[in-house]
Amino acid sequence: MTTALYDVPGPRTKRRHLFYGLASTVVILALIGWIIYLLFDTGQFVAEKWTPFTYKGIQDLLLKGLANTLKAFGLAAVLSLALGAVLAAGRLSEHRALRWVCTLLVEFFRAMPVLVMIFFVYVALKVEPLPALVAGLTLYNGSVLAEVFRTGVNSVDRGQHEASYALGMRKTQVMTHVLVPQAVRAMLPTIISQLVVALKDTSLGFLITYEEFLHAGKLIASNLDYDLPFIPVVMIISPIYIGMCMLLSWLANWVSRRQKRNPKVEGTDVGAPEPGSLLPGGHKRPAA
Repeated sequence: MTTALYDVPGPRTKRRHLFYGLASTVVILALIGWIIYLLFDTGQFVAEKWTPFTYKGIQDLLLKGLANTLKAFGLAAVLSLALGAVLAAGRLSEHRALRWVCTLLVEFFRAMPVLVMIFFVYVALKVEPLPALVAGLTLYNGSVLAEVFRTGVNSVDRGQHEASYALGMRKTQVMTHVLVPQAVRAMLPTIISQLVVALKDTSLGFLITYEEFLHAGKLIASNLDYDLPFIPVVMIISPIYIGMCMLLSWLANWVSRRQKRNPKVEGTDVGAPEPGSLLPGGHKRPAA
């Protein structure tokens, strides 16, 4: 028995796949067990290494670091999206000089390591750690998002452009009412992926003494009074970073589902409007 895509596995193939699945599960469980054994063998679960996390001062330090991480990420995310939109609009412009300038900026900031930009702003311009971190993240992620936006808009079928111009719409109306709404769905996963990169890159702030989450963990892990609890710090901080990244992914899925259920999009007749109907911007479609 076959389908249009692949051969349906028979009894022998199903047994072989079951064996592969069980073998892989055993290997993974054995690896996890070996890692746990090593952690116990090196004394990573002794009370001395975990007791500090019960202190209110340590908890406040971690919460303050987490708040500073979210603050830097929030600022960098908003500014990166804004910068990306501006640079993408410039690269899509009909003016050659503007396209050339925006292309130069995008290629330069995409090629420059984000840590170099953070250090340059912090050392050369002598600004505070938070603005330096946000500036570096914004320049890098904004330039990457600019390419995402430009590619997303260009991916819309060219017939959509031509039909919109034929109806008398201006370029701004075509962009805001036709191209961008259709491109958002295709761009959303990549946008969220880039925001996850920005969230993780906030950890570079500890190199310029910005008191973010990783900086707080470093202070705890390097404390001799707590028997250098490096592994316990990693085991506490890592799930929180993973959880924040998963929350961003969930948000992207939620927005995507909301768009699919949007009554303005779902069930809308995309045929030609009736003569005399209003177009975006108040223009009337001429009668045939």
